[in-house]
Amino acid sequence: MKSETAVTTVSLRCIEESCGARYTVTSTTTQCTCGNLLDVHYDWPELSPQAIKETWQSRRMSLDPSDLSGVWRFREMIPFLPPESKIITLREGNTPLLSAPQAAVYAGLEEIRFKHQGFNPTGSFKDNGMTTGVSQAAALGKKVVACVSTGNTSASLAAYAAYGGLQAVIFIPAGQIASGKLAQALEYGALTIQVDANFDATWKLIYHLVEEAGVYLLNSINPFRVEGQKTIVVEMLEQLGWDVPDWIVLPGGNLGNCSAFGKGLREMRQLGLIDRLPRLAVIQAEGSAPLYRLFQRAAAERKSPGEIGLRAVENPQTLATAIRIGAPLSWRKTLRELEATQGVCEAVSEQEIADAKAVIGQSGIGCEPASAATLAGIRKLAANNVIRKSDRVIAVLTGSLLKDPAYTLAYHQGTLAYPSASQQIPIQANFGNQPVSVPPDVERIKKLLARQPH
Repeated sequence: MKSETAVTTVSLRCIEESCGARYTVTSTTTQCTCGNLLDVHYDWPELSPQAIKETWQSRRMSLDPSDLSGVWRFREMIPFLPPESKIITLREGNTPLLSAPQAAVYAGLEEIRFKHQGFNPTGSFKDNGMTTGVSQAAALGKKVVACVSTGNTSASLAAYAAYGGLQAVIFIPAGQIASGKLAQALEYGALTIQVDANFDATWKLIYHLVEEAGVYLLNSINPFRVEGQKTIVVEMLEQLGWDVPDWIVLPGGNLGNCSAFGKGLREMRQLGLIDRLPRLAVIQAEGSAPLYRLFQRAAAERKSPGEIGLRAVENPQTLATAIRIGAPLSWRKTLRELEATQGVCEAVSEQEIADAKAVIGQSGIGCEPASAATLAGIRKLAANNVIRKSDRVIAVLTGSLLKDPAYTLAYHQGTLAYPSASQQIPIQANFGNQPVSVPPDVERIKKLLARQPH
């Protein structure tokens, strides 16, 4: 796979500028010796922004596998693989921007558009990062790849590993993974290990274990995963005709996506592809909101969030399993990107997430619960005049409705409940749509149909 662009240097660098440590692009380490995460860093030569855009556009007519991918079509942005390397692609990316007038009214905006990553091969945004992560693993000669996952990552890793001829090992917190994602992991042949602990405890348990075993770890701590995920925002800007929106809003769990988006945006501005940065907003569930709590403490103490540091939520709780993470690994990267984009962080309740999900559904667009946190957060930020009614807002839907259909059914049937420490707290079906039961009686059915608008 060849790129049209020559790159003078590709390296891994510590995100802490005062450290300055560098590693070769073939290093398998995911963290600097100082404890901070790493970035893939490029020293690009002088480039023509217009020529790059025209190259990307022309590839849309190509039948080459790398051009059919909505990640590798933008390979000038991710030129870390040697030219002879084989890419492992399932034609990921190429996800739509969908207008949703009903959702815009609900949020209090003139317009809102959803970048729907649920259109990916395994139904989530993780495919954008997994094609780059697994391709790097293969280039390094790795045979076994692993992750800790509450859902989307497990399905994506299992699929890409199987397609590339690698073995996937998946560690899942027992009882804390959506059934639709567990089914995919099993179907794609992954060795699936259930651990009787939450995500954060499971991560601490296996992180050094898999490294010592020579297994290549592909959680979002892996910098090559981030490289693939940043192409989501590259494709988004291309779809917008390179007209930068005012806001891009994402759900926040392990915070790899915000890290990826911010990096991609900064690099696009560096290359002259865009002339300004949109503001990023990260939305967390109230019961699993360590980043939001950090910002609240920082404001109260009149300090920067980086000075205070993140405190983990020991027992994170939310029905939106994809963001049920109390100690996000990429929080320092996310702080950097929120600072660069004058971004914000908000938290929303389980009721707000559930209602927002139903409103998105009434727009003809389905999504997983964590995705709906974006609309809930936008509504809250608009009510507080952080987002203006006329602002152009893109919300990222991270995964498919089919990830957790049990949640959707329970909401519409009025049985969805949130487990607190002492009791089940019911979630009201404010936008519920229960099925109607009738006997096999033609007249009764006619009466029901007569109530419908014609």
